[in-house]
Amino acid sequence: MSTPSLSPPSLDAISDRLADLCDGIAARLVAVHGLRRRSSTGIIWRPGLVVTAEEALETDEDILITRPDGSQAPASLIGRDPSTDIALLRTEEQPIADVPFAGTSGLRIGHLVLAVGRQAEELCAALGIVSLAGGSWRSLRGGHIDRRLHLDIKLDARSEGGATLDINGQILGMTVVGPRGRVLVIPTETIERVATQLLAHGRIARGYLGLGLQPVRIDQAIADAAGLPEPRGLIVISVDPNGPGQRAEIKQGDILIRWDADPLHSVRRVYSLLGPESVGRTVTLGMLRAGKQISLPVEIMERVKPQE
Repeated sequence: MSTPSLSPPSLDAISDRLADLCDGIAARLVAVHGLRRRSSTGIIWRPGLVVTAEEALETDEDILITRPDGSQAPASLIGRDPSTDIALLRTEEQPIADVPFAGTSGLRIGHLVLAVGRQAEELCAALGIVSLAGGSWRSLRGGHIDRRLHLDIKLDARSEGGATLDINGQILGMTVVGPRGRVLVIPTETIERVATQLLAHGRIARGYLGLGLQPVRIDQAIADAAGLPEPRGLIVISVDPNGPGQRAEIKQGDILIRWDADPLHSVRRVYSLLGPESVGRTVTLGMLRAGKQISLPVEIMERVKPQE
């Protein structure tokens, strides 16, 4: 006797399920208002603490949020990290929905996700699939993102900073707009790590060389003599007089070709090497000066914003 097959859920049931997911996350989403531009969305991370998209936050001051009940309240900036697109705000505590943050290790290409944001008192949502599910990566600004997650959806601009949900209603991360208009997810693993550091220190430490760099082609014979796979390097176009590069006696016009033993020919690669873990390290920079190879040790320091 054959076992009867289970019927797939009806379209009505799926539709009701998605609406229920929106209802479930509603009490955890706020609208974030700056001075001039349209609103964006924030997720109540912990009582009185809101995470939002750093790039969508136009100002450090005069921030208002619209709470789930429609009332408005001021918010203050605790800290922001452009490299991971995460900002942390403090506001008045209110009860929050019991919606768990879930890890993204099980997320695969093709999984359905729901991106939910807030437009003042109303919600907005978009349903799509995970179009890319890769490993950890470095953003263009050098931030460590725990997974590369792209979504095949069209995102309303006011939903940026909102929640990405799985079909069980768990928060997988924060929905943001990345390079070339791609819709990305900043995973919960990254949010927990970065927001915790922002809460403790108000910033994410970043390595700083104090050098302005620009890609440059070098003579093929010189590249061959230096053992470089490509005839490219990074020319120093400026030196911060108070930076680590100046203390190491790096000069304008020097051409960086190696970071320790590794060839160096991309400014983006330098950004990726100047993460929080680089602060306090000493690296050996190989370079060309007047056609000759030299090596200089440089202690990487944290860049501290000047006092105003």
